[in-house]
Amino acid sequence: MIKRIVYFSQPVWLSFENNFMVARFKAIEQQPEVKKAMGEEAEKRFHLDDVGFVVLDHRQITLTHPLLAQLASRNIALLSCDDTHHPIGLHLPLYSNTLQTERYKAQIEASEPLRKQLWAQLIRQKIKNQSAVLLHAGLISEANHLKALSNEVKSGDSGNLEATASYYYWQHIFQGIEDFKRKREGEPPNNMLNYGYAILRAIVGRALVASGLLPTLGLHHHNRYNPFCLADDMMEPYRPFVDRLVYQIIKKNGLKEELDRETKAELLSIPFIDVEIADEISPLMNAVQYSCQSLVKCFEGSKRNLVLPEMN
Repeated sequence: MIKRIVYFSQPVWLSFENNFMVARFKAIEQQPEVKKAMGEEAEKRFHLDDVGFVVLDHRQITLTHPLLAQLASRNIALLSCDDTHHPIGLHLPLYSNTLQTERYKAQIEASEPLRKQLWAQLIRQKIKNQSAVLLHAGLISEANHLKALSNEVKSGDSGNLEATASYYYWQHIFQGIEDFKRKREGEPPNNMLNYGYAILRAIVGRALVASGLLPTLGLHHHNRYNPFCLADDMMEPYRPFVDRLVYQIIKKNGLKEELDRETKAELLSIPFIDVEIADEISPLMNAVQYSCQSLVKCFEGSKRNLVLPEMN
């Protein structure tokens, strides 16, 4: 089932009532006559069975603890944004899978050779998808170069071809933007990429928890301060889908210095991007779930290969 994203960018009170998230907007609540005239339209209700993500993007948003508990119990990812309107926090449940304990055990006991093989699969597909983005941009020879590079990835990416491919990729994908460099704190469109990756990270984190895995324990990423190392691993082959969307937005609307409402709305469509996976077309959020479920089977020993997205 495709879940919706609910985005709040104005002062609002959020609470839980009878399986619904209820939004009461402060501007209306503070004007009794307006509230009375609007009647039922003075508040909005969202059935939690339909919600997969809630994004909070205003300093004057208040929510109740019962709602917070319900979001967690239903594996609804809650993202909070900072003063620059970028997602900065992610709230996920501690428990959301009945087989969680045995899957934790399989994940923790996974051998180093298995982890290296899985990491190689992720990087190989990431580079192939980066190649497809370059092809989408009309850069045929550059795309062929990356595609050839993807075939050279070895166990654990011992040759560090991810870095080699990324350097080459970012040199070419935004050629029309003078002196572009991919940096987290860099000039636009880095802000668009950061926003999109934050949404993607939430999607992957939610899928990992739903699959009964520890988002903290990664295959390759292992920063002691990073609670989402495995999410950062599993999102690698999905990053190019964000890149392609950013490229398309810039081509359509031009490069904007700030993330306006229109741009954020387009980036919030990331969960619904059509993705080819296992010879089928699925929304990205469903494809991520397939990938995470295949990771479980690899940890348990019933599969050797991850199910990963292919970009055409």
